[in-house]
Amino acid sequence: MSNIDSVATSYLESLTRHQILFETMETYHPQVMQLLEVCHSALQAGGKVIWFGNGGSAADAQHLAAEFVVRYKLERGPLASMALTTDTSILTAHSNDYHFDTVFERQVLALCKPEDLVIGLTTSGTSANINLALAAANEIGAYTVAFTGRDGGKVKDIAKLPIIIKNDETARIQEAHMFIGHWLCEAIDMVVAGQS
Repeated sequence: MSNIDSVATSYLESLTRHQILFETMETYHPQVMQLLEVCHSALQAGGKVIWFGNGGSAADAQHLAAEFVVRYKLERGPLASMALTTDTSILTAHSNDYHFDTVFERQVLALCKPEDLVIGLTTSGTSANINLALAAANEIGAYTVAFTGRDGGKVKDIAKLPIIIKNDETARIQEAHMFIGHWLCEAIDMVVAGQS
């Protein structure tokens, strides 16, 4: 039996775990509606949506910021949004000269305003650089959201709105985060297009 044959069922097993998680996604409806409300309020107030995360969550942050600035499905004007994970000069200079734990906090202190919405993505809830940045945004007066998982970690006590995906598998948590993120993009498109 080849190595490929030995993992033949893993696709279906992964799909089953995904489906089991997504059967619970309805329970997050109150939180995602609150997320939509605070996002819409921030944009109406002239604020922006700031995203950040590590690894795969960094890619998700960039992906979602792009959906806001460009568009998701409907034609509309650009929406102010940015990911703090894209400027390699800032990321490397700060991490080299100071510490990686404060790499997003420093950017929040430089760029965040009270009217902004700040969203940190951390599957564990224990990422120091996410938690410090959200705490800094709280001090500025911005509204903070955490897309997290497992038991919520420390971030559940920092973010004003923690959205905790009750699962222990990183990939499944990230899939749920992107489902919520894509829904937010779709909902914001509809709200903004309805206003124009």
